[in-house]
Amino acid sequence: MIFEALKPQVDTIISSQHQTTNDKLFAICELLESHIPHYDWVGFYFKNGDKNELKLGPYVGEPTDHTIIPFGKGICGQVAISNQNFVVPDVSAQDNYIACSITVKAEIVIPIFVNGENIGQIDIDSKTPDPFTEEDERFLEFVCEEVAKIIG
Repeated sequence: MIFEALKPQVDTIISSQHQTTNDKLFAICELLESHIPHYDWVGFYFKNGDKNELKLGPYVGEPTDHTIIPFGKGICGQVAISNQNFVVPDVSAQDNYIACSITVKAEIVIPIFVNGENIGQIDIDSKTPDPFTEEDERFLEFVCEEVAKIIG
């Protein structure tokens, strides 16, 4: 399975001594987008200081206007409040969805916790309908646990 093969590469990026945190996050985005066919947009959002909003971090994919997302708005904003994974097999079926591109069919968002606090998330859009499995969730939870080591 591709996910098992990518885990050591994620570890290598995280443990690099020669890159900034943002460089590491961008490298993870590149790794996932280039190796997993149904990952068409991969990015990180982080809590914006003391504000109840998310701020776009490093990402790979089409440019987005959604650089700031209020808590509660869209899939990412809902995860900021719920602290739960959110898998959306069909974005058109979601009332509270922020469309980044008409080609996006599905989305998965996994929160990142540091010391029990939700400090951000990884967000992945797919142009493939209903592509995300439990294996995607478990792998992305692993990625978020690794990222938490360099954010905290």
